[in-house]
Amino acid sequence: MARAGRSTSASTTQKPPAATAEAYIAAQPKAAQPHLRRLRAAIKEAAPGAQERISYGIVGYFYPTRLVYFGGAARHVALYPAGDAKGLEKYRYGASTLRFPIDQALPLAKIKALVRARVRERDAERVTRTAGRAGRSASAR
Repeated sequence: MARAGRSTSASTTQKPPAATAEAYIAAQPKAAQPHLRRLRAAIKEAAPGAQERISYGIVGYFYPTRLVYFGGAARHVALYPAGDAKGLEKYRYGASTLRFPIDQALPLAKIKALVRARVRERDAERVTRTAGRAGRSASAR
């Protein structure tokens, strides 16, 4: 039984979430940091119009809604949500996560292609929404 006035919750030992991508990467295991920096650069190159911010305690990119996130761990870095990850199937973990071991080179060309495909999906959604609004008659507005 816990003593009065003392919390036994694990939340008291957790660090507050990082405020920036740089701070997030710096707080990750040293071995994962180079991969996280490369992953960040690849995403920024493939989606230059995306907004970078901390969301769910990890680094996320929004274009204008959720595009991708990345996170670090002791033995891998992860990219979420993976979506249709052609050519990256061997890294798939679960329904929509890609895990890249830190002892292997990142498949940067394939990661960039995945991010570019997600940007194209968002652009197509935006065009569809805009066309749907423009197609309404003046009396329907």
